[in-house]
Amino acid sequence: MNLNLKIARIKKNLTQVELAERVGVTSKYLSQLETGTAKNPSKSLMEKLAEALDSTVQVLFFSENQKGW
Repeated sequence: MNLNLKIARIKKNLTQVELAERVGVTSKYLSQLETGTAKNPSKSLMEKLAEALDSTVQVLFFSENQKGW
């Protein structure tokens, strides 16, 4: 499960549909990324998500889950 991605999205007050549209994927795929059922997103997608969420690829995808956000 990618809690960092989900938490960052919620903190930005974005729905999965809104964020998915911003980065050019389906809301279903974004949901799968957040739940961990989809793995290995492309580098460009990780960068788009980080930019849309004012974060970094490292924080969103390679850090321990940020429960204190």
